[in-house]
Amino acid sequence: MASETGKQVVTRFAPSPTGFLHIGGARTALFNWLYARHHGGRALLRIEDTDRKRSTQDAIDKIIEGLDWLGLDFDEPPVFQSDRAGRHAEVAMKLLEAGQAYKCFATLEELEEMRAQQRANKQPMRYDRRWRDRDESEAPEGAPYVIRLKVPTEGETVINDEVQGKVKVKNAEIDDYVLLRADGTPTYMLAVVVDDHDMGVTHIIRGDDHLNNAFRQLPIIRAMDTIEGGWPDPVYAHVPLIHGADGAKLSKRHGAVGVEAYRDEEGVLPEALFNYLLRLGWGHGDREEITREEAIELFDLDGVGKSPSRFDIKKLQNLNGHYIREADDARLAGLVAAKIGTDADEKLLTEAMPVLKTRARSIDELAEGAAFLFKSRPLEMTEKAAGLLDDEAKSRLGGLSERLHAQNDWTIEALEATTKSYAEQLELGLGKLAQPMRAALTGTTTSPGIFDVLVLLGKEESLARIDAQALPAGKE
Repeated sequence: MASETGKQVVTRFAPSPTGFLHIGGARTALFNWLYARHHGGRALLRIEDTDRKRSTQDAIDKIIEGLDWLGLDFDEPPVFQSDRAGRHAEVAMKLLEAGQAYKCFATLEELEEMRAQQRANKQPMRYDRRWRDRDESEAPEGAPYVIRLKVPTEGETVINDEVQGKVKVKNAEIDDYVLLRADGTPTYMLAVVVDDHDMGVTHIIRGDDHLNNAFRQLPIIRAMDTIEGGWPDPVYAHVPLIHGADGAKLSKRHGAVGVEAYRDEEGVLPEALFNYLLRLGWGHGDREEITREEAIELFDLDGVGKSPSRFDIKKLQNLNGHYIREADDARLAGLVAAKIGTDADEKLLTEAMPVLKTRARSIDELAEGAAFLFKSRPLEMTEKAAGLLDDEAKSRLGGLSERLHAQNDWTIEALEATTKSYAEQLELGLGKLAQPMRAALTGTTTSPGIFDVLVLLGKEESLARIDAQALPAGKE
C-alpha cells in the first residue's frame, strides 16, 4: 500500500547503541515494523552510532539480538550512521553554497559569555545569530568555524502529527543550530535528516520526546527541497512515552527496562512481550490477547493514544502465563532445561510440561516447579516441608509405602484410588496424607498434583523418596 504521497510506506527504527534495547525502544521498533507490515511497506533499521565514545559493539549486538528475539525482521541490512559522515557533510556544503547555511566563527568564550548574559537577563538560551549576516572576511585568518543552518525567522512551522494532532512552533523560537562541527563532523540533527531522506523514509514513528526535534529537522528538509527537489516532508507520529506505575518516566528504578532482562531474568516469552508492548499505548477495543498475524492486520496509527501508558509488570506476567499455556511443550522444556542446567532431561520435562505449566507465569516459575524432578537423594527440605514430616506423618508414609510397593498399575487414576482408600482407612482427609507425601517427594510444600508427581518420578524413584522419610507402619 502506498502512503499519502503515493510512495511505498517506509519506516525506520533508529536506536543509539549506548546500552541495551530499552522497553520503550522495543515498542517504537514494534510500531514501526507493524505499520510497515500493515501497509505492505518496508521497515528499516539504522544504528545511530555517531557518539563513538559511548557506542559499543556489545550494545549493537544486544539491540539486534533483542529485535530478532521479538521477531522483528527488517527488510534490509542495518545502516550505520557513522559510515555516512561524508554524505552528511556533502549536504551541509550544499546548504552553505545555496545560502541556506553559514559559517559561524564565534569562539567558545564568546558563546559562554552570550549564555551568561541570557541567564542573567532570564532570556531563552539560544544562539543569537551573530554571524548570520556577517561576512566571513571579518573573522581572523584561519579561525575555526562551525556551519549553522539559516532557520527562517518569520512565521511558524506546523506539523500535522498522526498521534499528537496539529502542533505549531514559531520559527523565531528555533535557533540557527550547528550542522557541521569545527572538526567537520556532522551533528545528530543533520545526520538524521540526511539518512531518513537517503533511506526513503516516508513515516517517522518515534517517542514524543523527539517532537521538538521535528521542528528543527524540517527546516533542513525544506531547504534541501528548494535546492534540489525531491525532499518531501515525512509523515510524523510522535508516540507518548512509557511511564512506570508511579507515573514517572520508565527508568531503571522501576525494575528491569531492557528487553534481554525480561527474557533472561523475568522468564518472559517473546510472543508475550510482543503482545504486551503492542497493547502499551495502542488499542483495538477491549482485546488483550492479539496474535502476531492479527496485529499486522489491525495495527494503524489511529489506535495510538495521546496519553503516556503505564508499564504494569503484573499484566505482563499474566499475559506471559497465557502464552506459556499455549506454547509447545517441547519448546518450553528446552527453555526450562537451559535454566536448570546439565542435569535436566528434556524428554522428562516435555512429559511434565502439561502439569507444570497450568499456573506458571514465567519460565523461571516453570523451572522452579520442575526442580523436584532432578533432585538427588537425600532431598534437601525447606523448613515448611520438614515441619510436615513429624513422626505421625512418617508412620503414615510407611503404611502408604507398603501399599504403593504392591501397586502394579502406576497411573494417576490407580494411585489416587489406592491413596484415597488408605486415607479413608485412617479416617483422614486426603490432604492430611498428600501434604507429607509432597514434602517427601519434592522437599517443598508446593508442586503439581501429587499423583502427577508420582507418575513423573516413576515408581522406583517415588518409593525411594518416600521410604527415605517413612517409619514402618504403626511405629511412631
